[in-house]
Amino acid sequence: MSQVELVDSRAQLAADTDIVKQYLDQAVPAKPLDLSEQQRYQEQIKELLVARNARLVAHYYTSALLQDLAEESGGFVGDSLEMARYGKDCDADILIVAGVRFMGESAKILSPDKTVLMPTLNATCSLDIACPVEKFSAFCDEHKDRTVVVYANTSAAVKARSDWVVTSSIAVEVVEHLMEQGKKILWAPDKHLGSYIQKITGADMLLWDAACIVHEEFKARGLLAMRKLYPDAAILAHPESPAAILEIADVVGSTTQIINAAKTLPNEKFIVATDRGIFHKLQQVAPDKEFIIAPTAGDDATCRSCAHCPWMGMNTLQSLYQSLSEGSNEIEVDPALAQQAMIPLQRMLDFAAENKLKVRGKA
Repeated sequence: MSQVELVDSRAQLAADTDIVKQYLDQAVPAKPLDLSEQQRYQEQIKELLVARNARLVAHYYTSALLQDLAEESGGFVGDSLEMARYGKDCDADILIVAGVRFMGESAKILSPDKTVLMPTLNATCSLDIACPVEKFSAFCDEHKDRTVVVYANTSAAVKARSDWVVTSSIAVEVVEHLMEQGKKILWAPDKHLGSYIQKITGADMLLWDAACIVHEEFKARGLLAMRKLYPDAAILAHPESPAAILEIADVVGSTTQIINAAKTLPNEKFIVATDRGIFHKLQQVAPDKEFIIAPTAGDDATCRSCAHCPWMGMNTLQSLYQSLSEGSNEIEVDPALAQQAMIPLQRMLDFAAENKLKVRGKA
């Protein structure tokens, strides 16, 4: 049987309320906008995008306002790697990335000659926080016999320390490819995704101990109860969710794969175990279907995320306008570090192209 080991990273922040406290300390609550203010900001942002030859790229987990603005202005909405790849291929001088910091870093790595801005530099990710490069690098040094495979939801520094960077939908194929070469895997940072991949492939994987605060909050008991209420609904889950959730799910897949499943499956109702920010796109692609959020550990003040990434919520029209108008919150990645991080990223892109795979990931 393949070895599976969970490593205590001593950065178990991904399962700790201190993460949310850090968010609350950083975040400055935005004053709610009325409809006329929203429209004013949207028009001003569109004018700035044209004037500065800029493109807005937004993640599926940002607000519906930002997703619509990106598409209406000729930008892009997608998952983290799709966002970076779009930025690389488009002819803009400036990319403004509505998401979390590692997404801005990925965009800069793939587009070193472009200016990359973000609505806020404080928007981070629990997986990124829980995998500090110093401790991770030391751990890699202790296991030099293993090939280092990291999820896209990591810092540029962690990517630079890896052999491969993967997204959730290509990870299984990459691990199978490495298995064929007799490789043992050191996987980071998401333990649930790592366990899911190990179960499918049987690979010898050493797993870093971290988790997404959104996906780890979904609970199997509540999901089983909901299935009784909606027996005809299909359950869609992201593989960052705990194993008990994935065992119940009808479809396990990346953000983009969940969207495709909602479009193609005949079910009229879906219970969705991923960030509720995706509901905007789900309702766009399947307007006649009903989408229900999977139950979490708590409700309102008693839960840590309530099925929505708190850092994604830091992206607002106001902060987007300020960043674009002032040229503030620019993402900088040391050129030498970016060059090193590009090696495992390019390795994944080349593998996908050679095997005619679509590189579609979360985060």
